[in-house]
Amino acid sequence: MLPLAGAVAILTVGMAAAWACPTCKDSVNTSDPDGLNLARGYFFSILLMLAMPFTLAGSFGCYVWREMRRQRRASESATEETPS
Repeated sequence: MLPLAGAVAILTVGMAAAWACPTCKDSVNTSDPDGLNLARGYFFSILLMLAMPFTLAGSFGCYVWREMRRQRRASESATEETPS
């Protein structure tokens, strides 16, 4: 129970510091359109960085699946062609 209380205390104290990175927090000024564009750029770059590992893993998985399917078809056609 004590480790759970310690974790909750650390999270509660650290929330103000973890609200945003300093660059994002300082660059967003609602009256400055350049600041909003900068924040929008940060947002889209973060989305890109989050999506890239899934895109790479999915692409590799699709490639492996297609190659295995191609090899299975080739082995099935080879067994059909050989006379018994």
